[in-house]
Amino acid sequence: MTTAQRLVITAWSAVSPYGIGRKSFVDGVVTGAPTVTELDQERWQGPSGRGCLVPGFEIREVLGAKGTRKMDRVTALVVSTVGQLLADGGIGTGEDTALVLGSTMGSAQSIMDFTKDVLVRELPYLVDPAKMPNSVMNCAAGACAIWHGLKGPNTTLAGGQAAGLMALDYARRLLIHDRAAKVLVGAAEEYSAERAWLDRHSWPAETPDRVLGEGCAVLLVETADRALPASGRAPLAEVLATESRVYLEGDPSKVLVACVRSVLARAGVEADEVWAAVPSSVGDRGRDEREVVRSLFGSEVVDRVPTGDVLGDTGAASAALRIAAVLSVAEHSPEAAGKVALVTSADRYGTVACSLLRLA
Repeated sequence: MTTAQRLVITAWSAVSPYGIGRKSFVDGVVTGAPTVTELDQERWQGPSGRGCLVPGFEIREVLGAKGTRKMDRVTALVVSTVGQLLADGGIGTGEDTALVLGSTMGSAQSIMDFTKDVLVRELPYLVDPAKMPNSVMNCAAGACAIWHGLKGPNTTLAGGQAAGLMALDYARRLLIHDRAAKVLVGAAEEYSAERAWLDRHSWPAETPDRVLGEGCAVLLVETADRALPASGRAPLAEVLATESRVYLEGDPSKVLVACVRSVLARAGVEADEVWAAVPSSVGDRGRDEREVVRSLFGSEVVDRVPTGDVLGDTGAASAALRIAAVLSVAEHSPEAAGKVALVTSADRYGTVACSLLRLA
């Protein structure tokens, strides 16, 4: 890859169970603060009384009353996170700014609410038309583009827990083919009773020790030739390589190992050069993924960055939040400069992905 095509992360922000904004996330990662809370069962009528929710995230209080009357929670998480990122960095938007958002299915609550209306209203077509846009998977990305004036390509990828890494690779293609000058790359997942019940019935064996979480992380990704000279934004990390694969049987271990080795080879990096490896660690699949990565790099490397289990199962947002965790640790670790970090993800529905970063 030429210098002009090298991808760099120049800014980021997050809304998570640690709080709203980048600083809250960095502080939470560094201190390891717990995020599990007891849920108000009158409001969150799910199968579990616990969750990892963004504290104080009431849509109208965070974003104001204008334009939020029918806004669902996942859209609000994305709009808020992108707004934090743009404001923190003084970043302008327009036709050269793209958005690539990873998701599982959009808003499970909005989809199920709209479907319920179709079934229980007096006639099948007597539904609230204002709810219909929220039931479309790309609602959050589209609403965010309108809210913040993002006029470049606008894409939503359904990738489950691997969605954030898949979005990063999609951004690479937009940038190297000059479809955008900068790309906001992120992933989001909301907590709702509907999502919790879907999860309980889809994966009952994993439910007892899993707590669902929510959040959104967004990275600003640019090519190296634009980042510093054109904007003055110093790179935080270079994206060396990203790869995804599918596995057809129940155990993704072999495919995960092959994916990791392939991404290392593509980047010309040896295994002993990896300073931090950050797998998922939520549920049975997460623990299995963690053990596979530990077998490749050792406990010291795997334990260097706190994993997403502190935030609960954040679904599609998990990989993006773990990239944010890498950047948070690097910010407070002078020895991280120039080191390589690996983020992996093995989604339960058959996707494996990994991304390799070189920290600035």
